[in-house]
Amino acid sequence: MTENGHDRVQAPGTRVVHGGLPAPADGEPILPGPVFGSLFHLAGDIDATNASSSYHRLGNPTWTRYEEALAELEGGDVVLFSSGMAAVTAVLTTFLKTGDVLVAPADGYHGLRGLAGGLLARMGIEVRLVPSTDADVLAAVSGAALVWIETPTNPGLGQLDVARIAEAAHAAGALLAVDSTLATPLRLRPLEHGADLVVVSASKHLTGHSDLVLGYVAAPAAAGGAEGAAGRAAELVTTRLLGGAIAGPMEAWLAHRSLPTLEVRLERQEATAATLVAALRERDDVSDVRYPGFGSVLVFTLADAAAARGFLARCRLVAEATSFGGVHSTAERRGRWPADAVAPGFVRFSVGIEATEDVVLDVLAALDAA
Repeated sequence: MTENGHDRVQAPGTRVVHGGLPAPADGEPILPGPVFGSLFHLAGDIDATNASSSYHRLGNPTWTRYEEALAELEGGDVVLFSSGMAAVTAVLTTFLKTGDVLVAPADGYHGLRGLAGGLLARMGIEVRLVPSTDADVLAAVSGAALVWIETPTNPGLGQLDVARIAEAAHAAGALLAVDSTLATPLRLRPLEHGADLVVVSASKHLTGHSDLVLGYVAAPAAAGGAEGAAGRAAELVTTRLLGGAIAGPMEAWLAHRSLPTLEVRLERQEATAATLVAALRERDDVSDVRYPGFGSVLVFTLADAAAARGFLARCRLVAEATSFGGVHSTAERRGRWPADAVAPGFVRFSVGIEATEDVVLDVLAALDAA
C-alpha cells in the first residue's frame, strides 16, 4: 500500500464518515434512507443468499450498512442489537451454559450484576464478582468459561490491561469479553489486544445525541482471528433472530447518520474535560477527581449528598441525567442509585460539546453557589 494511494488504510476520523456507505450513484443520497417493511418479496426456494431478505427479524439493509460501518471501526464483525443490555444478554446466554463460571466486575455496570444475580443464577452459572484491577481479575480466571471486564470502568473509571487479561483468560480456556462503551472504538479496539468479544452501548458516544437506544457486539472477523472466532458473530446473529432483540430501521439509520461526527464530538469533549479536570483539582471542596484522559466522562466527589445535590441544582448548562456521551453536558449523583457503591457526594459528569469556557464557568459557579 502507498501513503498517497487509494489503498492506504484510512484514519479513524475518515472511517466514521465513510464506513458502511454504498458506492456513489447519480441521483442517490450518500446515505440511503431507512428501509421499512416487516416482510419483503421473496420468490422461489430459500437458500443462504436470500433468507435474510425475507422478513425484518432476519435482516434489514439499514442495519447491515450500520454494522459494516461499526465493523470498520472495531476491526471485526459486528452484530447490532436493540439496546446495550440486549447485547450484554446475548453474549451471556450464547457463550455460557449450566455449570460454567463467569468472572465479572463487582464495581462495574449494574445491569450486568443484575443479570448475574437473576437470569444467570437460574441458569446454574457461577458468577465470581471481583474488583476491577488487573491483579483481582487475573487471580479469578482459573476455571472460568468467560471473563468480562470493563475498561474504563463505569462509574469508577479504572483501566485494565486488556492484552494481559486476554492472555491469562485464554491460557485458562476462557473467552474474554470487554465492555468498551466509555472508550469507543476510536480510543480502544479491544479485538487488537486479544479480546474475543467487545460489547458497546451505542446509546452513548456512538449515537451522541441522547435520543437513541442501541447496542452491539464485535467479534474477530470470520476470515481470521482466534480458533472458533469465525462462528461467534454468526452465533450472536442466531441469538438475535430467536430472541427478537432487533433494532428498528429508523434507529439504525439515525445512528449511522450520527456516526460521522463521533471524532469531532470526542475532540471537543476531551478538550473541555481536560480543562475542567484541571480546574476541579485546584479546589478544596472537590476531591478524588478522576479522568482517564479520553472520552467525555469524569468523576469527582463533593463533601456529602447535600453538597452534590446543591451543586447539581445550581448548574444552568448541565442537565441532571443518568446516561453519558451526548452533545449536552450532563451529571448526576451516582449514590442515588443503590446498585453503585460510591461515596454519597460522588458525581459522574459527562462533558458535552458546548464551548469549553461556558461549561467550566457553569460548573465553578455552581460549586461556589452550593
